[in-house]
Amino acid sequence: MSIGTALNLLRDEFPEVTISKIRFLESEGLVEPVRTPSGYRKFSPEDVERLAQVLRMQRDHYLPLKVIREHLVAVERGEAAVPSVPERRQPGDGDSAGTGGRTVALVGRSELLAAAQVEESELAEWESYGLLAPASGGGYPRECVEVAKLLAALGGLGIEPRHLRAMKGSADREALLVDQLVGALRRHRNPKTRAAAEERTKELARLTVELHAALVQVALKVRLP
Repeated sequence: MSIGTALNLLRDEFPEVTISKIRFLESEGLVEPVRTPSGYRKFSPEDVERLAQVLRMQRDHYLPLKVIREHLVAVERGEAAVPSVPERRQPGDGDSAGTGGRTVALVGRSELLAAAQVEESELAEWESYGLLAPASGGGYPRECVEVAKLLAALGGLGIEPRHLRAMKGSADREALLVDQLVGALRRHRNPKTRAAAEERTKELARLTVELHAALVQVALKVRLP
């Protein structure tokens, strides 16, 4: 089938996938469609299913393409390969000033661009305004994929990165408040205390997000007829 037909089949499950994304995955060696004498790509049903597997592992596990490629090769060899989210320790992990032994899942720059389906120029602009930044150990927290998607969506509606600096500052202040409340417990030596602190952190994060959304809705009702 043509690349357009393959795209339509994938969009049932992955509505944001594009022809550029399929070509990118091909260039990375994740799929190898046959070529006609005139150079057109022809995808088999197996090629489409392979692409779907790659997209699922990116979407559900935020796996780097290198790990996905190794997993697929292992499956083809009949080996038991279970993909897992790669984790890297940040500086200070395991000491009192670090994250208490926690690991942070990171994605590379190319993986971030591919997963969010954004261009290098867009990411560079967001970074210039402080909206996104790599972790100190290299790579980006996997949550940056969703941030990039939201930034791209807002950009499509006319909201430029410079308009969002205040929002980023507000998010940083909220994160600082949460850390002041539970930061010490998250670095506690007792695993149960750290686990309880993580749950508290998630709940505080959820409530602050809901409060922010509610405040925006109230402000809009007040200002707009």
